[in-house]
Amino acid sequence: MADDDDTEKSEDPTQKRLDDAQERGDVVKSQEVNTWFVLAGATLLLMSFSGSMSSGITTMLRGLIAHAHDIPVDGIGLVHMMQTLGLGIIGAVALPFGLLVLAAIAGNLVQHRLVWSAESLAPKFSKVSPGAGFKRLFSKIAMVNFVKGLIKLGLIGAIMTALLWPKRHQLDGLVDMDPSIILLLTRTLSLDMLGGVVAVLAIVAAADYFFQYRQWYNKLKMSLREMKDEFKQSEGDPAIKAKIRQLRQQRMRKRMMAAVPKASVIITNPTHFAVALQYDRGMNAPICLAKGADNIALKIREVAAFHGIPVIENPPLARALYATVEIDEEVPAEHYKAVAEVIGYIMRLKTGMRR
Repeated sequence: MADDDDTEKSEDPTQKRLDDAQERGDVVKSQEVNTWFVLAGATLLLMSFSGSMSSGITTMLRGLIAHAHDIPVDGIGLVHMMQTLGLGIIGAVALPFGLLVLAAIAGNLVQHRLVWSAESLAPKFSKVSPGAGFKRLFSKIAMVNFVKGLIKLGLIGAIMTALLWPKRHQLDGLVDMDPSIILLLTRTLSLDMLGGVVAVLAIVAAADYFFQYRQWYNKLKMSLREMKDEFKQSEGDPAIKAKIRQLRQQRMRKRMMAAVPKASVIITNPTHFAVALQYDRGMNAPICLAKGADNIALKIREVAAFHGIPVIENPPLARALYATVEIDEEVPAEHYKAVAEVIGYIMRLKTGMRR
């Protein structure tokens, strides 16, 4: 049961997992959002540039037809005419086409930030596997796309019917109308239909984006084991960190024991605490060279006894110094008086011994 809990992907993905997925090119992408932006851009372009595009192309073609008898039809003349015609058409549609490309790019940018990754372009044998293709064909995503396509087809069909049915009598008489009126009516109907389609597809795109986001997010969910592995990679293996901490403590203990022979006095709580202090004339205050509890305190007393350093039993002062002063730091001001009495006693003792 513990193994099942460790492998079940029930945890929300971490920020690192989400960032790694985006760097691989695995991002949320709804094709409906892209389609909506392109259609919305096309509608705006038709409203804004249809007149200029049509007039530019009409003027060019009118001149071409009017001077058709003067155009040489030999090889060079024909090539020159095609180049002129092509450049004219490109000049007329270049700006609208560029704005349409920007709309397609914007459809991706609103879904995710720019991603440069070649991993998604790498060939994958699973994409050409018949078994994998069969699974994708009858997967949940495929069924959702099928239902989504039916809904889109039904909605667009309903919009076109609602817009065109009242105008069916006008459409019957198009063959007898002036071409300029036909173009105007066609533009009006096209804008009406595109406006309705864009409005409906906005709802479809929003719903599809939410669905794609949930699918992507659930796919990136993590198991407890994956979260532990990621924590080890980012923060370090706890066992290794504990070993490093142990080695540091051992090195610090060795340095501390090496400094004990320089101490002026060892203040102890007979069996639990020991604090080694050094004081020389000219110092602002005594300095803590070493401190420890239990086994370390015993070791400090052994080193002090070997080097003939005085050991003073003062349980309250030993406990207070152990709790408030760090190694290589001066004794806090609130303990000056008690420490001064001990240091003074040691100095008087040394003076008496010399006499």
